[in-house]
Amino acid sequence: MRVTLADGVYESVKALIMDHVLAPGGRVTIDALARQLGVSPTPVREALARLESEGLVRKRPLAGYTTTPLLTRAEFEDLFEMRMLLEPAAARRAAGAGLSAADTASLRREADLPDPPPDAAAHPPTRRTSPGYASFAAFTAQDARFHNLLAERSGNRMLYESVVRLHAHLHLHRLDFPVAHYGISAVEHHRIVDAIAAGDPDAAAAAMRAHLTAARERHIAHFDGR
Repeated sequence: MRVTLADGVYESVKALIMDHVLAPGGRVTIDALARQLGVSPTPVREALARLESEGLVRKRPLAGYTTTPLLTRAEFEDLFEMRMLLEPAAARRAAGAGLSAADTASLRREADLPDPPPDAAAHPPTRRTSPGYASFAAFTAQDARFHNLLAERSGNRMLYESVVRLHAHLHLHRLDFPVAHYGISAVEHHRIVDAIAAGDPDAAAAAMRAHLTAARERHIAHFDGR
């Protein structure tokens, strides 16, 4: 797949935000970023517009862009409350929709997640020693694709758009990336798909709730003094 200049700049700026090189709550200067990345200001502006739609930057009238602050504990809990309302409902609807074999196969493909980088399990990263967003960007992207695709397969457009607008994976992994996700999240995903494939709405909703509850526990350590 061809990567355009605009896409490359977007990914570069997103990585700077995810790695806190652009500090949470800090000002973002377009000209300075353009010089740092060796591009004109135009693709930087385009990147920031995309990142604003994902909630990673904010634009204030006459003041330009700033990166958004990290989630507080209360915002973290609000995010998971919203996910608990939306995503089990999406799984329930998908299970009752009688998905085709092709639709179920696409969910299974996205349910699989990338393996950890070498030595990730032996040397769990911390905020000070993390190899950075590049090491888990593929995991984050595919995890989001699975949840978004499942919501799309619910057949409820507003439900799907609400799930996508949360951009939960970016915000959570900007806080921290628990290596406990590796090997566990994919298993939880497949339990959800199994229930959908079996046409069992109750089991699909329960499997999604269990997955979100476990994911919350994997992230909560960030707020508990890790």
